[in-house]
Formats: sequence, C-alpha cells, structure tokens
Amino acid sequence: MSKDAVVADISLKWPDNVPGKYYVDEECIDCSLCSEIAPDNFKINEEEGHDYVYKQPGTEEEEELCIEAMESCPVEAIGDDGDS
Repeated sequence: MSKDAVVADISLKWPDNVPGKYYVDEECIDCSLCSEIAPDNFKINEEEGHDYVYKQPGTEEEEELCIEAMESCPVEAIGDDGDS
C-alpha cells in the first residue's frame, strides 16, 4: 500500500491517541486487528468502542508492526501523519 492510499483523517483522530506519527481515526470499527498485530502500540478503548495508539513505536520492530497494522486495517482508520 502506498502512503497516498491511506485515507485516515487526522482531523478525525481519537483524542486518546498519544502524540506522534501514528493515530486511529473515527472510522475505526473496533475490530481490534491493530491491537492484535501491534499490542505494544495499540489498545482497545472498550468504553467508546475503538482502538487507539497508546504508545508510538520506539524500535524498528514496533515500527514494522505499526505499518503492518495500518496496512491491514479493514477500514483504513490508522493514519501516519509523517511526523515522528
């Protein structure tokens, strides 16, 4: 998937995302795939029914898993704003 293909909208990102490159927006359907792929970086907000980034990647492995999660998201709700 090219970076241009990602349609997550930074203006719709959930406020519980930590600051940084990756975020989850309001298109999230709470499938929890991202938190299964990258559990060190994504968590489920059970009260509100969505996933979010609770820790930005700190290692190359975490970065790769965040990319995999973003590319695997069925509704393209994970974004990469390009900043680290």
